[in-house]
Amino acid sequence: MARTPAGTPHDPRGKERFNEERATSTVAGAQPDLAAGVEAIRETVRTLKPKPGVYRMLDARGEVLYVGKARSLKARVANYTQVKNLTNRLQRMVGQTRGMEIVTTNSEAEALLLEAQFIKRFRPPFNVLLRDDKSFPFILLRADHAFPRIQKHRGARRAKGNYYGPFASAGSVNKTINALQKLFLLRSCSDSFFANRDRPCLLYQIKRCSAPCTGRIDEAGYAELVGEAKDFLGGKSSAVQGKIEQQMAKAAEALDFETAAILRDRLRAATFIQGSQAVNAAGVGDADVFALAAKGGQIGVQAFFIRGGQNWGHKAFFPKNTGEIDKDDVLADVLLQFYEEVPPPRTILTDRALPEQELIAEALAAEAGHPVAISIPQRGDRRRLMEQASRNATEALERRLAETGTKATLNRALAEFLELEELPQRIELYDNSHIQGTKAVGAMVVATPEGFDKGQYRKFNIKTAAGNDDFAMMREVMQRRFRKLAEDESSPSPDGEGDHPQDGGGVTSPPAGNTPPPPAAVPLPGTAGEDSGVGPKPARPPSRGHEAIWPDLVLIDGGKGQMSAVRDTLAEMGIDDVPLVAIAKGPDHGREGREVFHFPDGREKTLPVNSPLLFHLQRLRDEVHRYAIGAHRAKRSRAITASPLDEIPGIGPSRKRALLLHFGTAGKVRAAALADLTRVPGISAAVARQVYDFYHAGG
Repeated sequence: MARTPAGTPHDPRGKERFNEERATSTVAGAQPDLAAGVEAIRETVRTLKPKPGVYRMLDARGEVLYVGKARSLKARVANYTQVKNLTNRLQRMVGQTRGMEIVTTNSEAEALLLEAQFIKRFRPPFNVLLRDDKSFPFILLRADHAFPRIQKHRGARRAKGNYYGPFASAGSVNKTINALQKLFLLRSCSDSFFANRDRPCLLYQIKRCSAPCTGRIDEAGYAELVGEAKDFLGGKSSAVQGKIEQQMAKAAEALDFETAAILRDRLRAATFIQGSQAVNAAGVGDADVFALAAKGGQIGVQAFFIRGGQNWGHKAFFPKNTGEIDKDDVLADVLLQFYEEVPPPRTILTDRALPEQELIAEALAAEAGHPVAISIPQRGDRRRLMEQASRNATEALERRLAETGTKATLNRALAEFLELEELPQRIELYDNSHIQGTKAVGAMVVATPEGFDKGQYRKFNIKTAAGNDDFAMMREVMQRRFRKLAEDESSPSPDGEGDHPQDGGGVTSPPAGNTPPPPAAVPLPGTAGEDSGVGPKPARPPSRGHEAIWPDLVLIDGGKGQMSAVRDTLAEMGIDDVPLVAIAKGPDHGREGREVFHFPDGREKTLPVNSPLLFHLQRLRDEVHRYAIGAHRAKRSRAITASPLDEIPGIGPSRKRALLLHFGTAGKVRAAALADLTRVPGISAAVARQVYDFYHAGG
């Protein structure tokens, strides 16, 4: 909660303390080969010294497979050459390794922090991964104004002020800020809005602001409210409530019932904030509570955020890639990745001892700038709080498993209904949105067995389709989405034997069936006979970015026309192995279960009105429809605020503002003489000539 100076970099010593060097060059190789992986690691070990640092395992394409830290890089990396001592998971990783990158640090604690940064940046498939959600919201009480503003804040904490949080969701922040405005009457408006008021706004009328913008409260009185707000958010809520009660009693004795009523409402707001906290955290101070639950091969971690003895919310995490990893190690990895984004409190409570617990506490303390203690609560309020967190972790994991089971059932039913050869792991949905052909936007939404992958969504500004032609728009979207994939598929490899990934993010399409490793390769455990359970199909290796990933199913929001447009477009590019289905709303054009599913061969199918699979497909279709409409509305809004002056090269916001302030409208700028343009403040003779020539080409 300490005040932070504006502009402080995340790590000002980063350039000094990290010395990165490439240990070995990446070796080409498409097939997993344990012997080749061990040899690549041995080449790296020859260059290493017994220093602390971080290492990255790289595959044949140079993508990161694993990030690890070590007290002695030479000893730690050498362990990977002892194949018999490795687990099946690590043997699979070594078999794909073709190179390594090394970063040396000054201490093991620094290596631990850097490891968490790299894991968050590269998302390696062999590391435990904490889902990369949006940053957690905070409440910011600014300190760069005579009348500080209270607001919600996400992202880097560069602004001067006091930060309170993290909160589990934006909704919990909004509710708390709303109650704090009632309690302390602090302003939430922007500085520009504040500076241009000549009478109080509506928030003053409904008693959620003290109107410092118009002098209804002086600077000293407002500073007193700010101080009370800091005390309340800092854990001194009882003292603040007692002070307000005394003020209310004094106002009532003086027969100032209007003031007494305002103070009564403020007390009610304080009671609401405390009563809305589902977890009793009195006496805990500043602490984060983490409890882990494991069931059915999955792990869930429940976190409670306690600040100043007040509960700021709780959140469940479900880390990925946790197979064959000890649960204590999983929780340690979760903590390090979580505190990569969130400043750690002075106390972290866990339900189990962590490996290298003292080292983790040292690393977090160095990052936070204050001592950090990690402990297992044994009795009292902290123990009861941990028991509640453990119950929540178990219940959240059970709900997750139930949802996963339902999704798996729906995925199997989807594959059967749409006649797919295997369970779809990546579904792409497409739709267009426009008004009579204007401001047309295409949209792509991606769904996986775990839900919508919003990081893979994509918008297409329609460029070539003319007029109100949905089919032409869909053709353009398909061409732009699949052209690069088709080119990469047809590009020959250097030795003339099949396809290979290109620099632009291509993919490899191996021949059908299970391709055995070359004779010299050491077989990898756990890789033979793995499939999706429905039927054989050539597997396309995953790659970074949606441009280089092939979908297992393409769903189009439309009917026969859209299906024909997509089918013919892909056929022209030589793509005939991507399953296509179009979803039309049926003859009634409603959502009462009359959807018709169109197949490329002209067949049509329907589902029963109350089918769970139908509801699932409707949800997928509605998501891409929502995303397309949102993209179209955003584009339309930008067009409304656009100005003809935006088309003039070299005219930015400041010069555009100067021209409009001087002439009033863009039309008058266009009609202005060169001499008039040169008289505009902030417009030089060269810029005036540029504006004049733009509108009067040829003199």
